[in-house]
Amino acid sequence: MSIAISANMRNSLNALQTITSQSATAQDRLSTGLKVNSALDNPTSYFTAQGLNNRASDLGTLLDGIGNSLKTLKAADEGIKSITTLVQTAKGIAAAAKQADAAGRTTLAAQYTEIMAQISTVAGDSSFNGVNLIKGTPDSLTTTFNEDGSSSLDITGVALDKAGLSLVDATNTWAAAADVDTDIGLLDDALSTLRTTAATFGANSAIITARQDFTKSMISTLKGGADNLVLADQNEEAANLLALQTRQQLAQTSLSIANQSQQAILRLF
Repeated sequence: MSIAISANMRNSLNALQTITSQSATAQDRLSTGLKVNSALDNPTSYFTAQGLNNRASDLGTLLDGIGNSLKTLKAADEGIKSITTLVQTAKGIAAAAKQADAAGRTTLAAQYTEIMAQISTVAGDSSFNGVNLIKGTPDSLTTTFNEDGSSSLDITGVALDKAGLSLVDATNTWAAAADVDTDIGLLDDALSTLRTTAATFGANSAIITARQDFTKSMISTLKGGADNLVLADQNEEAANLLALQTRQQLAQTSLSIANQSQQAILRLF
């Protein structure tokens, strides 16, 4: 006589094996937080999420460059503000020299010349990460906004040192009032250049800031889309695991009852 597993026992065993497998899956999702851990789980979702995360990573790299560009413009703007203050101070000294005698103009001319030197120093110090948009020989700045480089912004630097602003040391040491007037005219032109450059850099900064905000939003959208494809709902998985544990206990009980029934038959012999 052959001994075989009864139909009831086989059904109970199959149910128990299925529940055990499902429980392992639920536990894995709870521990990793992912419902798709590999391409074997769901090829479409896995590779789509991978593509979205890769693009988010590429944009994150670009975001660093965008941030550096803003800092570079900020450094240039701070330099322009300081140079503007120096030029306005120089203009005040020149105005005072027009009311002074020859000796007084000579003294004020020396102060004026010192300010001219400081203008070049400030321009040379207004750099960020090795890029200076306002030094004597200014750098240029290119900010890339997308992965293939088709969207970018080129910013050309402007020389705002003493020579770049066409300023000179006190003309003829301000021996005559007319010499002072000459330098005041140069100062007025310099202030106009500084204001125009500040406005241009400000507009560029606004563009870059807008693209920075857009890029941050895109990264968030891409990561959110990827998460929707692969992340597990922890609450749902916890509830599923609890239900599976209950079903597992019932399946074990059913298997035990089926086993007892088969043993009862054997006791007849």
